[in-house]
Amino acid sequence: MKIGIPKEVLNNENRVAVTPSGVHLFIENNHKVIIQKGAGEGSGFSDEEYQAVGAILTDDIEEVWHVDMVMKVKEPVKDEFKYFHENLIIFTYLHLAPQPELTEELMKRNVATIAYESVKLPDGCLPLLTPMSEIAGRMSAQIGAFFLQKTMSGSGILLSAVPGVERGTVVIIGGGVAGANAAKIAAGLGAKVKILDVNARRLAQLEEVFGNDVETIMSNPYNIAEAVKSADLLIGAVLLPGRKAPSLVTEEMVKEMKPGSVIVDIAIDQGGIFETTDKTTTHDDPTYVKHGVIHYAVPNMPGAVPRTSTFALTNVTLPYALELANKGFKRAVAENNALAAGVNTLNGALISKEVAADQQKEAQSLEDVLAGMKEF
Repeated sequence: MKIGIPKEVLNNENRVAVTPSGVHLFIENNHKVIIQKGAGEGSGFSDEEYQAVGAILTDDIEEVWHVDMVMKVKEPVKDEFKYFHENLIIFTYLHLAPQPELTEELMKRNVATIAYESVKLPDGCLPLLTPMSEIAGRMSAQIGAFFLQKTMSGSGILLSAVPGVERGTVVIIGGGVAGANAAKIAAGLGAKVKILDVNARRLAQLEEVFGNDVETIMSNPYNIAEAVKSADLLIGAVLLPGRKAPSLVTEEMVKEMKPGSVIVDIAIDQGGIFETTDKTTTHDDPTYVKHGVIHYAVPNMPGAVPRTSTFALTNVTLPYALELANKGFKRAVAENNALAAGVNTLNGALISKEVAADQQKEAQSLEDVLAGMKEF
């Protein structure tokens, strides 16, 4: 199989889909890897390192996309739509639910897509999303602490405080992987931490892990409103796999927050959970102020720590990518239920029920679409 690795084009997206060691594994399995020159530089991998393991380096972006499978980190942007072609496999984070234009283009061009965030194990675990959720969760507490500084227009709160001074309060909505990792760092910084979730069993698990370092609260509109008022740093970490994020914090709730407090919306790549995070920001210009509250809404947070992120991502994506390359799309998906769960579009059809529900489209059965296709 010919595998293309383009350079990411989102603002300050310094990750790359595959490390040189990952490319080496593809080459050992008799596949051809074409990588755009400079694709790995942001993560600290030189073109020479890729060449040394057998990759073909090129400046021609069309050559990178004229392959059997493209591996990326982030979803294609409008400038990349022109490279789509029939039976191209795209393996990346897609987050299609809030992106009807991208969905339509993938369907129109008969592109087969498997979304990292949709690959699901039988126990419900999302193995390709987990490491980036861990990183984004941990970053969210660091980022929030930074923007709370008065020099960054924040309220001037030190989350840990010092003896004799009240600690800062971090409120985390969502107790999944990202929320738990945010709590871990916030508690480590010495903050007063509250975490809300709708799942009582998950709250019990979090209490077992954190003990008295974290206060667990059942998530409902009343409790969210009360917790939001107390927050110096408010972190949105709710995930509905494949779906647009639910809007849980209203504009009226944000108006009740203390001036100079900070919101970090980890769920912004799925639409965000705050009514006031109605636009995304970039690493170049990461924040805006609304109702006196600093909003951080960068959809590719782990791109700021690309060295760590690229290693973590390749660790989990490579076994699945190798299975696709070795077996071909049709057989790999038929034999691996986790990969099958990740299929979003195929042969002009929308497969993901979650995306279909959010975009008010009709989803088709993966089995039915595969049955009408040749091997590829």
